[in-house]
Amino acid sequence: MTARDVWPILLFGAVAALLPVFVTAGTLLNFAIFTLIICLAAQGWNILGGFGGQYSFGHAAFFGTGAYTAAVLQVRYGVNPYVTFLAGIALAAIVGWIIGFLSFRSGLRGSYFALVTLAFAEVFRVLSNAVEFTGGAAGLLIPLDARAANFQFESRGWFYLVVLALVVLALLMTRALERSRLGAQLVAVRENEDAARAVGVDALRVKLSAITLSAAMTGAAGGLYAQYFLYLDSTIAYGTWISVEALLAPIIGGAGTVFGPVIGAVILHTLAEVTRMMVGRIPGIDLVIFGVLLILVVRFPPRNLLAWLRGRQ
Repeated sequence: MTARDVWPILLFGAVAALLPVFVTAGTLLNFAIFTLIICLAAQGWNILGGFGGQYSFGHAAFFGTGAYTAAVLQVRYGVNPYVTFLAGIALAAIVGWIIGFLSFRSGLRGSYFALVTLAFAEVFRVLSNAVEFTGGAAGLLIPLDARAANFQFESRGWFYLVVLALVVLALLMTRALERSRLGAQLVAVRENEDAARAVGVDALRVKLSAITLSAAMTGAAGGLYAQYFLYLDSTIAYGTWISVEALLAPIIGGAGTVFGPVIGAVILHTLAEVTRMMVGRIPGIDLVIFGVLLILVVRFPPRNLLAWLRGRQ
């Protein structure tokens, strides 16, 4: 990577870091933190779906694994939250590798792969709702202990900066991937897997690397969610909502680009909040807005907002 590759990401991080200085309202900081968590999950999806062309409908499997690992190890065994957060990332990566190996080794592509990931996420949701270990249907509550040593902060601003730092790290990793040999191979597999194999690309290895990194990043988002909201149940951790949002943000903002997931997540959640303010908190209204925006982006070129913004320059 060159300085030209890095400076836009660092500039974004520096500007975004000023938000807690000018915004002290808890509601706005909650919105910003939640949006950044979705940005991280969406960036994870983007590595697999945007760069690799392997569309997943079940990234909730990785999000929930990261979240539940962090929560269960803290509540059941008293493990340090920083350790549980890293353990959640590692376990999510392992789950991603296993799902990828079973799917890609069997030659699953396209809609078949998407349905398999959706099935895994649903199986995890049912299991976590049924077993006592995860709190069952009642869910799991992480005790409040607002100390930095406990990965909890009295000020929302500090947690915002932690999440922002991880989003910036994810952006840098994505940029590095984009400029790397692995990134070029991933794009080759996306465009024509058979042709990529013909020129010597190990498609299985490339796709397994992508899904492992993708799952780890999404698992980190899950761990942050658990650590901030301090409550989990199966619908939150493995619910379809996170799979939908992780998928929609890159597609709307610009799949296969570094900043596309960030732009998409910010626009999606801003529109959802504005809509709720105007029409009230009607159940499912945010999904209606997401669906309409997706239809517009897919129907009219250039098919994502980042490409449209570039075209206006």
